[in-house]
Parts: sequence; C-alpha cells; structure tokens
Amino acid sequence: MFRATLKSLLARKLRLILSGLAVVLGVMFVSGAFVLTDTLGRSFDAVFADAYEGVDVNVAAKPKVALSEFEGEQVAAPVPASTVERVRAVPGVDEATGIVAADGARLIGSNGKVVASFGPPQLGENWVGENDLVKLREGREPRADNEIVVNAALAKAARVSVGDRVGVLTLQPKQEFTLVGIFGYSGGRDSIGGVNEVMFTTPVSQRLMLGAPDVFTNITITAADGVSAEKLRDDLAAALGADYEVKTGEQLSADASAGLKEGLSFFNRILLGFAAVALLVGTFLILNTFSIIVAQRTRELALMRAIGAGRRQIIGSVVLEAVAVGLIASVLGLAAGIGIGALLAYLFGNLAGGLTLAGIGVPAAAVIGAFGVGLIITVVAALLPALRASRIPPIAAMQDVATPDRPLTKVTVAGAAVTAIGTTLLFLGLGGHVRGNTLPTILVGVLFAFIGVALLTPLISRPVVSLLGAIFSWSVPGKLGRLNSGRNPRRTAITAAALMVGIALVTGVTVILDSAKGSIGKLAQDTINAELVIAGAQSGPRPPSFDPSVLEKIKAIPGVTLVDGTYGDMAQVGSERTWVGASSDVAALGPIFEAKATAGDISRLGPDQMLVSSDVAKSRNLTVGSTVPVQLARGEPKTYTVSGIYESAEFLDPVTLPIEATRDFTVPQPIMGFIQLSPDTPSADVLPRVEALLADSPEVSVADRDAFIQQQTGQLDGLLTMIQILLALAIVIAVLGIVNTLALSVLERTRELGLLRAIGLRRAQTMRMITVEAVVISVFGALLGIAVGTGLGAAVVEALRDEGITDLVLPWADMGVMLGLGAVVGVVAAVLPAIRAARIDVLGAIAHD
Repeated sequence: MFRATLKSLLARKLRLILSGLAVVLGVMFVSGAFVLTDTLGRSFDAVFADAYEGVDVNVAAKPKVALSEFEGEQVAAPVPASTVERVRAVPGVDEATGIVAADGARLIGSNGKVVASFGPPQLGENWVGENDLVKLREGREPRADNEIVVNAALAKAARVSVGDRVGVLTLQPKQEFTLVGIFGYSGGRDSIGGVNEVMFTTPVSQRLMLGAPDVFTNITITAADGVSAEKLRDDLAAALGADYEVKTGEQLSADASAGLKEGLSFFNRILLGFAAVALLVGTFLILNTFSIIVAQRTRELALMRAIGAGRRQIIGSVVLEAVAVGLIASVLGLAAGIGIGALLAYLFGNLAGGLTLAGIGVPAAAVIGAFGVGLIITVVAALLPALRASRIPPIAAMQDVATPDRPLTKVTVAGAAVTAIGTTLLFLGLGGHVRGNTLPTILVGVLFAFIGVALLTPLISRPVVSLLGAIFSWSVPGKLGRLNSGRNPRRTAITAAALMVGIALVTGVTVILDSAKGSIGKLAQDTINAELVIAGAQSGPRPPSFDPSVLEKIKAIPGVTLVDGTYGDMAQVGSERTWVGASSDVAALGPIFEAKATAGDISRLGPDQMLVSSDVAKSRNLTVGSTVPVQLARGEPKTYTVSGIYESAEFLDPVTLPIEATRDFTVPQPIMGFIQLSPDTPSADVLPRVEALLADSPEVSVADRDAFIQQQTGQLDGLLTMIQILLALAIVIAVLGIVNTLALSVLERTRELGLLRAIGLRRAQTMRMITVEAVVISVFGALLGIAVGTGLGAAVVEALRDEGITDLVLPWADMGVMLGLGAVVGVVAAVLPAIRAARIDVLGAIAHD
C-alpha cells in the first residue's frame, strides 16, 4: 500500500505542486514573522547593550504620568542637580554624571525641512565629553550657548557640515545654532539604533529640552573598584527613596529592549493574521484538490478495496499523500520565510535610520510553526476526501463510474448552523458584550462566517453560475463553458470560496475605511467653522507644533475674524489617564467648533478652572463646582474646578484646561490652529500670508478646510493600500486554486474533450470553453466576496457608530474594480489549462479510460 501511494503521488506531481504552493505561501508568512521578530529583537538587544555599556547604575525620577506604549510619549520627571550631589556622596560611587536626554530635538536640514524620524527618538542632550563609546569625528565640543554637535547619521540626513548655521525645534520655537562638531560611535557607527541626536551645552539643553534650569533626566553612575553594580544599586535606592527608579545598566538595557519587543509582537501578530488568511484560502484549495483526486481515482481505489485493502489503508493512503505535500511545502515555505524575514528586517533597519542588524537567525518557533502549520492544514484539509475515499465500494471497480451529485441537504444545514454561530459571535464582539475578549471573538466570528458561507455556496452556485454563464451563451464554447461550470456545484463552490475570502476581506476593509473617511469628512465639514486650518502630519511620538506667537500675528491680518490655537496631551485626571486639551481662545470653542454648553459658562476659563465634556461629566459624576486633581507631564499636581460642561463632540477634547497649564504639557506649543475669516474675504488672499508667518515652523502648513479634511482622511488611503497588498496574497492563492481545479477537470474530462474535438470543436473554441468556465467561477467568487465583505463591513460600521463612524459608504467603484479583477483572474487562471485542453490528442483522448 505504501509503494502504491508513492507511485500515485509521483504520477500526479503537477496537481500536488499547485496545491502545495498555497501551503508554501501561508507557511512563508508564519516563519517569516518569527524570523523577522527574532532578528530585530536580537538587534535591539545589541543596540541597548551598547548604549548602556559603561553604565553600572542609572538613577531616574519616576514619571509624573505613567503612559503605556500606545498612549503617547513617556516624559521623564526632572532630577534636581542637588540629587547628583547626593548620589556622589553614597559610598561605592566612583563617578556620577547628570544627563539630559529628552525626545523632541528636531533639526532643520539644508533643504529647510525637518529631518523626520519614523520610530527612533530625536534626542536633545547635553554634551558630557568623549568616552569609549562616543568620539568626535569632526570639529570640537560645544562651548557657547549657540553651539551644538550632532551625530554623523543626523548630519548626513540633514546634509549639514561643521560651520553651518542650522535651526533646531525643541520645547521652544525654532532657534539658530552653529554646528561645531560631528560625532560617531565605536565600531565606525554613525548612530545607535537610528537615533538622531543633537547635543547642546548643559544649561541650554536643560532650558530647551526640560524647560527648567539645574535639572537632568537621569544620572549615570560608575561603581568604584570592588563594588558590584547590584550592591551599589541597592545602596542608592535606599539612600534616594521611593521617588526614584534605580537600575543597573543591564536592567536598563533589558527593559528598553523589552519595550520595543512588545511593539514588535504587535507587528508579528499582524503578519500571523495575514498568514491565517492565506492558510484559510489554501485549505479550500487543498480540500478541492484531494476531492478531485479521489473522484478521479474512484476505480483505482475500488480495485484496491476489491483485492483486500481495508478502509483504514485507503484513508492512510490519502493522508500519506497529504503528509508528503505538507512536508515538502513546509520546507519550501520555511526557506521562503527566512528570505522574506531577512528582507523585511533589512527594510525595517533602513526605515529606522540605519539599525545595525544582528545576524539572521532561525528560531525554533519558526521551524515548529512552519512544519506544524504546514502539516496540520494539509492533513486536515485532506481528511474529508480521505473518508470519502474509504467509503468507495469494491463493486465500483466493475463499472464505469462517474462522480454522482450528492444531495446538498447535509452541507446546507451545516452551513446554516456554522453561519449562525459566526453571526452570533460577531454580534457579541461588535456589540461589546464580551469584555476583554472583543478582538478574539470578532476574529473567530469572521472565521465561522467564512466557513459557513463556503458551506452554503453549493446551494446557490448552480442558479447563480447558470445566470452568469448566460452572458457567454451566444456561442457553442460559451454554452459548454457555462454547463461545465455548473455541473459540479460542490467543486465550483469550493473553488469560488477561495477567491471569496480574499475579495470579502478587501471589500470589508474598504467599506470600513471609506465609511470612516466619509464620516470624518462630513463631521469636519459640519462642525469646523474655520476657513483655514494649521496642521502637520505626525511621523513620530510627538505631534508637529508651531510658535504660539504666530497666532497673534495672524489676528492682525485683514479679513481674519477669529483665531484659535489648540494644545493637547495625556494627563492623569483624577484616577484615570485622559486626553486633555487647551485653547488659546476659549471663547472660540463655540463659534469654531459649535461647542454647546449644557451647564455653566464655557466662554471663559480662569487659571484654576476646567471645562469637561458631557460624557466625562456623566462617567465621573462631575457637576459645575466639582474639583478634580490633574497631574500633567511636567510640574506638580494641581486641583481645578469645573466651571462649565459642553456637549460631547468629535472635535472637542474631553477635558479643556486653561492656557496657563500648557507650560507643563509634553509639547507646550499649539499643535493645530483654526482661522475664521469674514464672509467677504477669500481664503486664497489670507493663506499665503499665514504661510509666510509659519516659515520658522516647518513641521506644519496651512490649508483650507477642504484640503485639510482630505489630508487627514488621506492617511487612511495609505493604510488601505497596505492591507490590499497583503491580502493580494489570498487572491494569488485563489488563482492557483482555479488553475488547479481547471487542470484537474481537463484531466478528468480527457475523453469528453476528445469527443468534442472529434465532432468538430476547434482548438480555439476549446480554449474559449475552458476560459468561459474559469471566468464564470471566478466572477461568482468575486460576487460572493463582495456581498459577504459588504455585509461584514456594514456590521462593523454599525458597531462603530458611537465611535464617530456614522455614515455607511459603499465603495461602488472599488466593487466594480474587484468584479473586473474576478474576470481577469478567471482569464489568467484559464491560460495553462486551456492550452493543455487544446493540445489533447483526439484519438488518444477518445481511447482514454
């Protein structure tokens, strides 16, 4: 039996290669994700080990507002200069150095634009001299208040050199400095981990990066000879008390690396999600392949039963073929995954500003995941056909067997049940009825929905395929192609279901993002009563900002009636972290944002007062006169009195603080500006004058309201494009499925094709017949995908209504493109099978058994 199975496997290499490709692509994503995260994880370990080399112990004050990685930038609390002296007095300390190192120093390059960073921080630091790690390559150290040095990576990116006058943005607006030195790191490195660094004299760094004199972000300490880092850490912690975090250099390195690895794990989950989609589509392909193989081998398997093969042996024969396919596909997928992981790591390293990559490694998880997933998916998909093969009676060997149509009752009932389960899970997840398990519930619900629809597909395939095929029935090849596509509803349904999954996901995501764009655009049009908006695209943890003095200058422009600059930050408001805002002109909240008071006065705000939205007031039981303690990123906690409550709205902050509070914000400058003009003033007349005032704030620009809305919603287009590219893999696998089905169908119908050729069907007509069959199946799959995707997208939009996505937008143009794509997929998939069918030897085909 084993030898017979191997011969069967080798005799049908092409069909198994095509089905194996689906597994290869899915396994590639799985192993590639693990290779990528392992490589980057070890790279970050090396980066932080270098960064804290020579640091035995580090002392930092506990942050005033502790933020998670996804809530914003963590601002270090200042360490007073007196603490440095206290540290030096602790026995065992050889040297203690006060360090200023804060994110937010943005250098303006020679092209007049800010050097952007997509991930690594842009540190503003104090120069403390050369050491084993840091070495000047050109020039000298900064000595005067108007002098700086930068690392070599930043100098290259900005295209600046020693002696140049350069602008730097910090907590304060743009200031000019002379670049007096460029430094690098040991080993010839231009930066560590792609970090951009600007170093000032210590007093200037304290003023510009921390907003106060005689303070530091941390203290680095070298232990005296014979004193261990762990003992010195414990002694310093006892001496300084609970307000400080004292860690060894090794602890600091491990913690910093762990934070970035947490972000990488999120990226890893995204890649694994797309791998799951690819494997789900691949499952349909493999199931269909083995179903056709079993149908084609009916007489062969019946003969095996007749000469004594048991049902278990028949099952084992089919499963063994599946194991062989899974093993080969897993090996190839693992190899491809290693290559893809290495490529993505290389691209990530360049995007991160020249991250030095550790050697490409293959972790055990990549190998286990590759073989585990590859084998499990293949074997599970082949089980159903294997069971069907074991039920073939020996008597089938004595007759010419055609594959009969089986009743669809069982599969329809099963499909309805699975669809109901999926719908229920989606309802629970999208409705917020499963606390803490929303995403897993939705994902499982989507999986069940897809499987349920796939099981129901045979029921609707015959009438729909017949209707679609009628379009091509004006010719004999068209009529034959229509009949062929509908002759086996199960096979047609499974083939179309593979394409349905990819199209459904693309359609669903498009519906959600287009609805979000439409809702945001409409909301902005309805609620922002400003002709011009000042804003910038955020590329790092800090939002772009501009000089607040610009607001007063804009007010002086003829035709300007109202100007408002808005600030924002995360703060500890009472017992919860909350986004807080501030306005340069609180009275403008009504005219510009249509803020409506529900209690108190919202047109003015004293230095000890705050405004809250109605949602915040309700959730925290606040009324006018309530007092709330607020801790901002800097400064000491302060208690504010609620002086007004406004109706919650999308563009209004949940909490509004007085303008005086912004000096303790992470970014103490306005991040957006809104300009209202008189009715007879064209925005085109004012816009260039505002642009001129923003010349020293290159991170932001001014645009009319329509252009601003387009700019904000345009960011979703980039996200949609990325998702579509990744989901294109599922469509590629679906194409392989159609190719596989047609190729096997041509093989199965060899005699039939020979007879058609013998009675006059020409080669070109044969090719058209196969093409019509492919196009009908693929368009059916595309229609099904569009319908399912639209339903899923609409359900998500409805669930997000309370989050501001209020308008359901159906992307008709995109749907048309996807329907056209379905037709193109059919034509492409039909090429090889059609050529093979046209080349069939007529006499040999007629004699084929």
